[in-house]
Amino acid sequence: MKKKWLISWIGETDHKAAEGKLPLGVGPVANALMDASVKYDRVLLLTNYPHERSAQFCDWLEQKTGYIGIDLQDVQLDGPTNYADIYLQVSQFLTVLKLPQNDIELTFHLSPGTPAMAVIWIMLAKTRFPASLIQSAQTKLNDGSVEFGIEKVDFSFDLASDFLPEFLQRSEQRIERLASEPLSSAPEFSKIIHRSAVMQEQIDLSRRVAIHNVPVLILGETGTGKELFATAIHEASRRKGEALIAVNCGAIPKELVNSELFGHKKGAFTGADSVRLGHFREADGGTLFLDEIGDLPLNAQVRLLRALQEGQITPVGETNPVKVDVRIIAATHRDLMAEVAAGRFREDLFHRLAVGIIHLPPLRERAEDIELLIEHSLARINNDSRDLPEWQNKIISVGAKKILLNHPWPGNIRELYHTLLRAAIWSRQAEIRAEDIERNLLQAPSNSNQILDQTLHKGFDLQAVLDQVERHYLQRAMKKAAGKKKQAAEYLNITNYQTLSNRMEKLGISSDEQTD
Repeated sequence: MKKKWLISWIGETDHKAAEGKLPLGVGPVANALMDASVKYDRVLLLTNYPHERSAQFCDWLEQKTGYIGIDLQDVQLDGPTNYADIYLQVSQFLTVLKLPQNDIELTFHLSPGTPAMAVIWIMLAKTRFPASLIQSAQTKLNDGSVEFGIEKVDFSFDLASDFLPEFLQRSEQRIERLASEPLSSAPEFSKIIHRSAVMQEQIDLSRRVAIHNVPVLILGETGTGKELFATAIHEASRRKGEALIAVNCGAIPKELVNSELFGHKKGAFTGADSVRLGHFREADGGTLFLDEIGDLPLNAQVRLLRALQEGQITPVGETNPVKVDVRIIAATHRDLMAEVAAGRFREDLFHRLAVGIIHLPPLRERAEDIELLIEHSLARINNDSRDLPEWQNKIISVGAKKILLNHPWPGNIRELYHTLLRAAIWSRQAEIRAEDIERNLLQAPSNSNQILDQTLHKGFDLQAVLDQVERHYLQRAMKKAAGKKKQAAEYLNITNYQTLSNRMEKLGISSDEQTD
C-alpha cells in the first residue's frame, strides 16, 4: 500500500489560527489534517515566515490534530510572489526527498500561501512531481453557519493538457536553467576529492541544504567520507565558527549514551561524581554530528526525538528541561528503512532526521575518482613522512596503478589510503610496484566473485584484470614449487619454464617471489 504524504506551505491564516486570532475555523492546514476521510503518513510544511513562529504553529497543529512528527522546512524566498524562485526552491526540496517514488502518493495543498505558490503546486503536480491537489472549502448551512472542510481539485482536459504545456514552454525552460546552473566554487567542500558527476551531485545537494537550519542524514558505506561531508556542511552553514561536536554513537556503552549526549547531574547514578554537560550542551549554537546513529539504543532515540521536536533536553537525574540550539547532522552505513521495519529504529525519528538526505556512493561506483584519490593519498603519505629518517619519496608504477584502478574497494576511500600507506612503508624502493600493492591488499574472505563482479565503466582495463589473475596464480605456483620454475610451469600446464619466465618478467614478478 502506498504511503500518503501531504506537502503544503504555511500561510498567514494558519499562523493566526494557532495564535488565537482567527474568528472562525482552524486554518487550511489543520482542516486538511482533521479530514476524517484520509490519514497522512507524513506531513511536510514549508515556511518563509520566521522559524520560531512556524515552529509554534507546528506544535499547536500537532496538539490540535493528533499528528506527531510534522516536518518543518524553512525556505528563503526572494519574495512570496516570485514564480521562478518559488519553483526553484520547491522543486529542489522535492528532489532532495528523492521524489517522485512509486510507493508514495503525494498531495499538495493549494490554499495556504500566495496565489503564486498555488500556481507552482499545480505546475509541479501536472509535470515533474505527479500529485493530488486539495483546497479549503466553505459550506453555508441552513442555520446560516459556515462549515469548513477540504475538497479535491481537478482540472479539465483543456487546462491540464493545453494551458500548462503552453505556459511551461514559455517559462519552465528558463526556470529549469536557473535550477541547474552550477554553484560557484565552495572552499568548504574543497577537501572532497572528485571529478565524477555522482559526487558533484551530492556536493551540490549538500551545499544547498547547508544554508538551511534543518537536520541532515548522510547515508553511505563505511569509508565513503561521511564525516568529511558533515564537516563541510557545518562550515558552509550559518553556524560556521560555532562548535562542531562529532560523536560516534556506536562507540558509547549503551548504559552511558543518555549521559554522554544529554548530560547528568552530580549523583544521578553510581559513578556520577560531578556534573556533566553532555554533547548537546557542548554543541549549543553549533552542530552535533551523530555518526553511526543506527547504533543508538531505542531509549536514547526517544530522548533525541524530543530534543529535535522541542529544542530542549533533560539531563539524567534532572526534572527541568534545558533549552538547546543545536543542528543535527547524522550518518550511518545501515539501511535505516530496514531498521525501522525491524523495529530497531523509530520511524518518527527517521523522518525528523531525513529532511536533507545525502547519499554517498561507494568508490566502485565512482571509478573516475580513483586515480585522483591515488595521487592525493600518495602526496599526503609523502608529505607526512618526509621528515622520517631514510624516507624515499614514493612514486607509483603503471602496473601498480592498474591494480588499484580495478580493485572493487569494499572498504572504499579509507581502504584505498591504507593500502597505499602499507605499500609505501614496506616497499624497499622509491617506486611502488604491482607486487607491493598485491602484497598489501586485504582480500575479503569468501568473496570468490571479486574479480568477476568489478564495476564496468568507461575506460575499464580488462587486460589489467587478466594480469591480476595471472599474477596471482604465477605467484602461488612459484611458492608451491619452492621457487623452481620448471615445477611451477608444470603446475600451471605451461609448456616450458622459459615461457613461465617470460610471463613473470612481463608482470614484474621477481624470480624469488613466493607470495600467496
